[in-house]
Amino acid sequence: MLKKITLLLVILGILSCEEIIEVDDISEEEIIIIAPTDNAVIQADSINFFWEVLEFGESYQLRIATPNFETPQQIVEDTLITTNNFTLLLPANNYQWQVKAINSAYQTQFQTQNLTVEE
Repeated sequence: MLKKITLLLVILGILSCEEIIEVDDISEEEIIIIAPTDNAVIQADSINFFWEVLEFGESYQLRIATPNFETPQQIVEDTLITTNNFTLLLPANNYQWQVKAINSAYQTQFQTQNLTVEE
């Protein structure tokens, strides 16, 4: 009888732990870009990239390429951060930037924007 009770407690313990470590699926969520908006033309070299916080997103991957990701001449930035903004000095050029949210089990699709920095 004691073996049956012990076995039952072990099974209940395992099932309880599964619910504790369950991670929310964010793969169908979408990052909302705040700035710079798509096709923005900016006359400053310090650019603040900013997007809405995604619930259950633990970090964000931000990538910047010139002129774009289809035919990149250079990947200017590829970073993983825990905040919803990032500031970077960029010389005059055409860029494409993208961001996605990540948690321990899932990630969203990248949201991509075009950007032109002028002198």
